Amino acid sequence: MKNEELNLRLRKIRHVALDMDGTIYKGKTLFPFTVPFLMRLKENGISYSFLTNNPSKSTDDYVKRLDAMGIPARREEIYTSAQATIDYIRFNFPAFKRLFILGTPSMIEEFEDAGFVSTADDVADEPDAVVVGFDMSLVYSRLCRASWWIQQGLPYIATNPDRVCPTDQPVVLVDCGSICACIEKAVGRTPDVVIGKPDPRMLSGILQRYNLEPEEVAMIGDRIYTDMQLAHNVGALGVLVLSGEATVEDVEASELKPNLVVENIAQFGNLLLNT
Repeated sequence: MKNEELNLRLRKIRHVALDMDGTIYKGKTLFPFTVPFLMRLKENGISYSFLTNNPSKSTDDYVKRLDAMGIPARREEIYTSAQATIDYIRFNFPAFKRLFILGTPSMIEEFEDAGFVSTADDVADEPDAVVVGFDMSLVYSRLCRASWWIQQGLPYIATNPDRVCPTDQPVVLVDCGSICACIEKAVGRTPDVVIGKPDPRMLSGILQRYNLEPEEVAMIGDRIYTDMQLAHNVGALGVLVLSGEATVEDVEASELKPNLVVENIAQFGNLLLNT
């Protein structure tokens, strides 16, 4: 994107949608520039929200986690792939109440608080559908039960497509996309729908909530195949940060090009607020 065109896009921005892990923090480490960046946005009348494909924590858990890191956040400023999945089921399958959920206790609690029943690991306790998420508490027998129900043809919904979750620890965090790949290898079936970025529904709720047009939103994230694809799908400004997963080499190899590539959100803040 040429400088003149980029400056025109930046002047329209009224809201910043922020990916979380890899963008404002990495693993358990808050980037030192995050809080000053958010303060600058508020001082300049630009609202922001946090979007995450990680459904392993409930909305309340994210509020507490951000607060513990020194980031004050309200529930309405957070939208997770678990919330988007709940909204999807409510809208498309209003009669569904019973779900076999392959997810963390926190994620299951989020669904139960929304009025769903989490079925047991029991062939006699048949669900209406199977929901597979980023299950950091994965139990082998539950993986096998989910695969069984999926093999029987029940509706199969994945919360997000991520293969791994970013971390600052010496470990690979196997995410929802990889769990679904395991199920596909076992029973030969992929999810009927995959919620979470880059699905446009992850951003449409933000547009409605803040009465925004797509060109008034900057979607910032560290992944091309989720964050930047979402921005492209919706028509928002796609800003790739190199503080998480993606590298310059990834950008060069990708057919989808971000509107803007920066080292981190601090660099983007300088561009946005000095335009």
